[in-house]
Amino acid sequence: MDALLESLEPKAIWSYFLELSKIPRGSKQEQAAAKWVLDQAKAMGLDAQQDAIGNVIVRKPATPGREKAPITVLQAHVDMVCEKNEGTQHDFLKDPIRVVRDGDVLRASGTTLGADNGIGVAAAMAVMAAKDIAHGPLEFLITIDEETGLTGAGNLQPGLLKGKYFLNLDSEEEGDLTIGCAGGMDTVATKTMKLVAPAPGSKAYRVKVLGLKGGHSGMEIHQGRGNALRILGQILFRVVPAFDLQVASFTGGNKRNAIPREASATVFLNPAKEPALKAALATLQKEIQDELGAFDPTLALDLSPASEAPAQAFAADDADAVTDFLFGMVHGVVAMSPDIPGLVQSSTNLAMIATQGNQVEVCLSHRSSVESAKYAVADRVQAICRLAGFTTKRGDGYPGWKPEPNASLVKVVNGVHAKVFGKAMGIKAIHAGLECGLIGEKYPAMEMVSFGPDMWDVHTPDEHVSIPSVGNFWKLLVAVLEAV
Repeated sequence: MDALLESLEPKAIWSYFLELSKIPRGSKQEQAAAKWVLDQAKAMGLDAQQDAIGNVIVRKPATPGREKAPITVLQAHVDMVCEKNEGTQHDFLKDPIRVVRDGDVLRASGTTLGADNGIGVAAAMAVMAAKDIAHGPLEFLITIDEETGLTGAGNLQPGLLKGKYFLNLDSEEEGDLTIGCAGGMDTVATKTMKLVAPAPGSKAYRVKVLGLKGGHSGMEIHQGRGNALRILGQILFRVVPAFDLQVASFTGGNKRNAIPREASATVFLNPAKEPALKAALATLQKEIQDELGAFDPTLALDLSPASEAPAQAFAADDADAVTDFLFGMVHGVVAMSPDIPGLVQSSTNLAMIATQGNQVEVCLSHRSSVESAKYAVADRVQAICRLAGFTTKRGDGYPGWKPEPNASLVKVVNGVHAKVFGKAMGIKAIHAGLECGLIGEKYPAMEMVSFGPDMWDVHTPDEHVSIPSVGNFWKLLVAVLEAV
């Protein structure tokens, strides 16, 4: 990584990002990374602490002459989504991210990169360390566990921060200023399955869906990408009765806020029917690929012997109920905003399925910029779960962030961008969730905006970030701090 750093500018950000990438920091496993941030801040001589949940709070005095400027908070989250391609040897609990340069972008070798939100953390730390930026009093909030529950932001104590302005550094499109986001919640559905013996002479196989793009369930939910769980249901709906299959397990997806890229089912099959089933899957692959088109062009369906044969299979009625559930469950855009052109108002993501003994568990996540609509989507999902014999449990969820387009901070940041880059920013709300909603509930007087560099395919192993865009992001951040 040291040799890589020599080719990157601005080093103020990249040096911290590459160091952070050496530290495993999957959600709920980010303690070492948070401690690293804390230790770095203390080594700079700054007032730094961790709160009871594990967030890091740092304070930096104003530069001389700027003491009376409003306090500005810089905020980012230290955890990352951990996804890898099948066949990639990587232990997210121990191994550093293998960062590689590919022209004008950085990506990782077979895994998520962690630019979401490692770039924001690195930018905050670069500001902590900077000696050449004229700024008012600063506070830094580095939160934990944003990706799997926003528990860091949710457990932040009121009164801990004193800032008037709040800069969230967790956006992914250069030139856009985000001023609002959707709220969200999860539903976990569980079904107890009846178990039966496999048919005599049958063998265990794995039917697998792979090769999909996946993506962020907020940012890419409207792009028509395939959902591996729904496609698995579609396949099994066709082939289970045609080939007298017995289903023994379902698995797929591993993040509630990522569109699932892969899913599989263990099935028992008469080995004499294996060639015919492979031919049927090849036909289905072509049909489904035609449906997906350019939205998701690399779908693959696979049939291979199971590495381990389960002792039992699911009873046919229960297996059919789960198959119908996967195939028929609502996924994707539920409604578009009537007020903001192009904004998804409500959606749901069929995210994960897992089998443990005789229990099948499915996790779904729902988003909406209208609080009542968020609950309406969850109610609709619950109704479908009931039809398939699932019991459901909802998470507490998190609130949306109401746009305030006329706030003074919006005008300041937009004006600074116009001065530095010669054009105004795009002012927008997004369907993805940001911590601003939760933090804004605790600090209602704080004015908030979010901005960042260009990055793509976050929450997938194709995640990559624009190197020149990070440079522009840094220029904007420095200019904003000098202006407020």
